[in-house]
Amino acid sequence: MRDPRLPTSPGFWRSPLRGPWFTSVLGLVLLAGLTVLFVTGLISYAAYNPNLAPVNDKTPDKGLLGFYLFAWPTDPHWLYRLTQGVHVTLGIVLVPVLLAKLWSVVPRLFTLPPARSLAHALERVSLLLLVGGALFEFVTGVLNIQLDYVFPGSFYTLHFYGAWVFFAAFVVHAALKVPLAVRTVRGAREESDLVAPRPAPPTVSRRGALWTVGGASLLLFATSAGRGFDQPLRATALLTPHGGPEPGSGPNGFQINKTAAYAGIRAADTSEEAWRLVIEGRTGPVRLSRAQLLQLTLHSSALPIACVEGWSTSDQWWRGVRLRDLAALVGYERENPPDVFVESLQRHGGFRRAALRANQVADPRSLLALYVNGEELSLDHGHPARVIVPAAPGVLNTKWVARMTFGDLG
Repeated sequence: MRDPRLPTSPGFWRSPLRGPWFTSVLGLVLLAGLTVLFVTGLISYAAYNPNLAPVNDKTPDKGLLGFYLFAWPTDPHWLYRLTQGVHVTLGIVLVPVLLAKLWSVVPRLFTLPPARSLAHALERVSLLLLVGGALFEFVTGVLNIQLDYVFPGSFYTLHFYGAWVFFAAFVVHAALKVPLAVRTVRGAREESDLVAPRPAPPTVSRRGALWTVGGASLLLFATSAGRGFDQPLRATALLTPHGGPEPGSGPNGFQINKTAAYAGIRAADTSEEAWRLVIEGRTGPVRLSRAQLLQLTLHSSALPIACVEGWSTSDQWWRGVRLRDLAALVGYERENPPDVFVESLQRHGGFRRAALRANQVADPRSLLALYVNGEELSLDHGHPARVIVPAAPGVLNTKWVARMTFGDLG
């Protein structure tokens, strides 16, 4: 007989809450939620245009994992704001459900013998990969929201490959367990090793425990979803306040991710005397001061900013030169421009180079912005000029632009 003081003994686990019904309900919630997380994560990856190699591609060895990639669209202009907002907010909301699910099945991690059959061995392996992958993805995701990169390597690479490992285990586990979970929730009685042989006296019912988990998820939603809006709703994001510092009031008083000081930008670098935009292409290069840019035809667009960390702003009014008009300055047709490679003055802290696809350059709302909400860009918002493109992740809306090279990139 196994020592009941050890976790390998069924007698060690005495909670009366554990059982097939409780675990099955949580599992079905995660089945839906994690599927949405995985799909929106793949969408976020596609939005970076990783096929514009090597500039935007942080996972060059992805191989078949990039089978679905497509040219990221510019319509609707709020697309990335929606998909990434759902991805991050849902990930936060599912944390209590995930923890409750892991708690409900933890006795199985200590079951002896490790494998009673081939099917049982497959289930155990999928369970270990599932638990490890889930913890890895959720922990790195939450840390990324707060810009706490304490893990080794690139978040982009780790989260991408980790998601595929996790979801592969998730699919195997779901195939083995979903039919049983559905029968259990519908009321079928099933034998389960999760039921404690000597349960302790209950302090809450299983339904009460589910209400507690749901209440915790609702609380996380109420204290995190506001990060996708401007003030005053942003002030409700008490547990996920990150989105960069508040830049104050006025036309430039909306959210930023990194300040000019953080990026190593000095006012002297962006002065009228020092700064020139270099545009290269078929007939380039062309060098333009900000004053010369202002002599070109200016256009306006109402577009949001949305970042991979899940925060976003409402539509801001941007005014500047269309990207396709800049392409025309170096020998390309306005209606059929090529990709563009954009370089920033930024010295450190994120994307200093980014590429945009031809369809993004061609969109008449895509601008090299010089003004926002009727006022010159502040230094923190990218003065003297920044890119703004509909539906693009914030990191591709390059600030402090120094050079633009038009041409087919991939």
